[in-house]
Formats: sequence, structure tokens, C-alpha cells
Amino acid sequence: MSNFNRGYSRGYRRNNNRSFDKYRPNRSGGRGRYQNKGIFLNPLMFVRKAVDVIEEPYLVVNSFSDFPLNETVKKNVLRRGYDEPTPVQDQAILPILEGKDLIGIANTGTGKTAAFLLPLITKVAKDRSQKVLIIAPTRELAFQIQDEFKLFSLGMGIYSTLCIGGASLNNQARELYRRPNFVIGTPGRIKDLVGRRILNLNYYENVVLDEVDRMLDMGFIHDIRHLISFLPKSRQSLFFSATIPEEIKTVMQDFLVNPITVAVKTGATPQNVDQDIIRTQGKNKLEILHDLLIKEEFKKVLVFGRTKWGINKLEVNLIKRGFRAAAIHGNKSQGQRLRALRMLRNNEVQILLATDVASRGLDIENITHVINYDVPETYNDYVHRIGRTGRAGKKGIALTFID
Repeated sequence: MSNFNRGYSRGYRRNNNRSFDKYRPNRSGGRGRYQNKGIFLNPLMFVRKAVDVIEEPYLVVNSFSDFPLNETVKKNVLRRGYDEPTPVQDQAILPILEGKDLIGIANTGTGKTAAFLLPLITKVAKDRSQKVLIIAPTRELAFQIQDEFKLFSLGMGIYSTLCIGGASLNNQARELYRRPNFVIGTPGRIKDLVGRRILNLNYYENVVLDEVDRMLDMGFIHDIRHLISFLPKSRQSLFFSATIPEEIKTVMQDFLVNPITVAVKTGATPQNVDQDIIRTQGKNKLEILHDLLIKEEFKKVLVFGRTKWGINKLEVNLIKRGFRAAAIHGNKSQGQRLRALRMLRNNEVQILLATDVASRGLDIENITHVINYDVPETYNDYVHRIGRTGRAGKKGIALTFID
């Protein structure tokens, strides 16, 4: 427990498996210390020490050279620095190459993007008439998939179009008229292009829905149902999600036929992330944040806030104090958001400030700390936020400010 957090208030309740719990009103009608949109969040749920989980090591059955992938794809995989398949890649690539529908249950950072891209690029290389539609919940995740696609398809003459909001629809329409083999996009923009009859989904016999539980959180499930109705009946469908809530099961029934299930998941919260709270006790939060960020170990930091206005104000204040910081949120243009992410990846900034637009699907190496400057609205948001650190087997630290 950090020195910041002595003397917890009484009345909080933690269950045995440390899962998230709501703080209930006491008998006198009093309420928990923190209330957010009617939900009582228990601060003790944000406290958990990283543990070294002793598990049976996963024994990789295949190597990339064993898979019947296109030879250029294999070379690109080696160039990317992949030594052997991750568990989800080891289990998913062959069924996808065999044309089977698949449910992939996996946390972010498990290599699932390559798990579906490698076999689908191979499939298109064999038959250039094949078309692939990949739908992701956020622009950042779609852009990340696009980047991975470019690396794995290098030198193959296979092209993609990125269809996301915040970018020119006319430019995307012109690219679609060139009939790319891959279309990667977000639900709203894909729906818009279909409605304008620029994109005809009847030609797309290979479809990937990525991070479907996040699409549910963001209210996209009705759009997804609508888009599924335009797809050809005969198709290969791939469905990836970290969790399978009840609302998603009906979508799966409409979307998949006799699917193979691949489950690679390591629990609700990352085991290798130290989680702790910092009680502000009426002190200025900005001053507390400043004192943290000047410490040597805070090398690459994600700071999450609740509102776009608050993140903008925090960015200005940190830059005035001499910190190298950038921000992403819904009011930033796509170019500004991508530039901020690039600067963090290239260590041009130390701190990325974000609303929850960045809490899911982003794969940024070597994030040392996640700081919840504002308490997240839900425990799921908390899990998604802190999942940006402690990746690829490394330890990470997540700190949450509590009033």
C-alpha cells in the first residue's frame, strides 16, 4: 500500500475475489464517499498488488513456418520480429485458413489482430476476388489494424481502405471505387457509406467484428445488426471480444455458423499491474500529479480524465509546468489524435492525456503508469484503462485519484 493511502474510511466492502462491488447506502441513509451517475464505486476495488501467476505454461503447437501461410506473409512476420505464435494465433490461424467461423475470446495485447489478418491476407493472395470487411469500435483501433495490415501485406499488391469518422468521406469513397480487397472501419462510417450506396456489403464474404463488447458499450450493437443484414449469407465470419455479455449472444447467433471457439483470457484485471489509490484529502490534484510525474520511474504515462474540457485544461497546465504532454479526445481531429499517439510511441512526449476514447484497443509499448485523474464511470472502464500498462509480460502500475 502506498504512503498516500493511509487511513481508509470505514464502511467500504470488498468481496473475497476482489471483483468490483457497489458501495451500498448504510442504514441511516448515508451514501458512499464517491458517487458517479448514480453508481457507488468502491475505491478499495482499485487496490490490488501485482502477482506472479503460477500457471501451466502454454505449449505452442505450431510455428509460423508450419502454417500454410503465403510465403511473403511469412517473411513479413519475421520482419515484424515475431518469433513464435501467441496462444490465440496458435489456435486461431488454422481454423481461419480452413474457412471456419470463429469466436475469439481474448484480452487486448494477446496478438489477436495478427491472428485474423495473417490467414485473411493469405486467403486474398490465393484469390484476388475475395473481399474482407473488418469493423472495430474506435478510430484508433481501426487505424492500428490498418497499420498491422500494411506491415503483413508488404510487397503483395493487396490494398485496403480505412473508413472512419473524422476523415474525408469523399476521399474514402474515391478509394472504395478502386475496389480494395480490405475495408477497415468503424460502424458509424461503414453504415453511412452503405446508406449512400458507396459501399456494397454483398461482395464481402469475409467479415471480422473486433472488440464486440466495446461496440456494445458504445451503443453500436444496433448498427452492427443493421450491417449484418446486408452481408451475403455465405461468408466466413470472425468474432472477437474480451467478454461475451448476454446482449451479444443474440448477435453471435445471427452472425456465426457452427463456429470454433478460441478462449485466451487471463481474468478481469491484468494480473501484472499494481493497482492503488491516492487519496487527495482536499489537496490540489494538479500538484499531486506534478509530484508524481517528476519521479524518474514515470517514464511513459497515460492520464485519464472524464471530460474533454478537463483534459484540455490539464494539458495546458502540464505544458506550462514544462512537461512534455499531448492529449486525445473526441474534439480533437483524427490527425491530431494520431499525431499525439505517434509522439508517445516515439518518446517525443512523456504523458498522454485522454478521455475514455483511448481506453480500449490501443497497443502502446512500455506504458509504465496509468493514472486515473478522474474516477472512471464504471468498473469496466477502469479495467479497460489500466489494461494499457502491464502488457507483453511486463509489470505496470495503475493509480486512481480519490477525493
